[in-house]
Amino acid sequence: MQIPDADYDDARSAEYAIQFLKTKQEKPFFLACGIFRPHLPWYVPGKYFDLYPLDDIVLPQVPDNDLNDLPPAALKLAAARRGDLVTIREAGQRRQAIQAYLASISYADAQLGRVLEALKKSPLAANTIVVLWSDHGWHLGEKQHWHKSTLWEEATRVPLIIDAPGQAPGVCHRPVSLLDIYPTLQDLCQLKTGQKLDGVSLTPLLRDPATTWDRPAVTEFKLGNAAVRSQRYRYIRYQDGSEELYDHQVDPQEWVNLANDNKYRQIKRELGHWIAKDWAPSAPTKQAFSFDPQSYTWTHKKTGRTISGKQAN
Repeated sequence: MQIPDADYDDARSAEYAIQFLKTKQEKPFFLACGIFRPHLPWYVPGKYFDLYPLDDIVLPQVPDNDLNDLPPAALKLAAARRGDLVTIREAGQRRQAIQAYLASISYADAQLGRVLEALKKSPLAANTIVVLWSDHGWHLGEKQHWHKSTLWEEATRVPLIIDAPGQAPGVCHRPVSLLDIYPTLQDLCQLKTGQKLDGVSLTPLLRDPATTWDRPAVTEFKLGNAAVRSQRYRYIRYQDGSEELYDHQVDPQEWVNLANDNKYRQIKRELGHWIAKDWAPSAPTKQAFSFDPQSYTWTHKKTGRTISGKQAN
């Protein structure tokens, strides 16, 4: 795109956060800075593409028989939106597509760096908690899929970094959930709300990344489908009862489905304990609403109920 770097949407979002951090704050605050990339479309300044020469791009390994041991429910997820992968392959553009994805990640990283540099230069740095996370991963051809919206590792694993005053740097390999972010912030900020939460505070792991942790991370996608990720295993159960099980100790690419091997029955039972037995109805999708950008409101098409996105004065 032939526009100045400062006019890209993410550059503007970062600039808003930077200006906020430069302004004197009289009371505690919560500042959310949403960086859109590497979400599609992968349009970023050319210098970020230059970081990844096409000859250096490594294509993901995808065995020809990778889908052979999957149940029909899994094959359906793998096939969803496969048209994009087919188009990219037929055009001979796989390396270019992955280059654009990597360039978008580096661009997002640069915008984050701008915000963190502004925080570092401000008087707020010593007393501010910083949390970095993403909402989902992305398949680049693994499982013959190109997009998100699966229950495998590629789509469900995300970066999560928490920097809190007084906490030593460290790397933690325990599985946790994005549901744990809010209770962690409550704990770190010493807020007592009395709310019953699905997530738990991660402060024990911030103090000691190797501490005992017996909670897996649970991901749900579409009604009745769930994945449970322990430190070693990923167990997937679909609405129809079909299953997948992967041992990440020997199979980090999730190529061998162990679900039909009887010696793993106890593992499946233990992990399946974490899957909900009673499922709430799915929340309405965005197609169920009409959005008014002028009033920043969403109106449910059937009920007429209106939800406002504007901050109250």
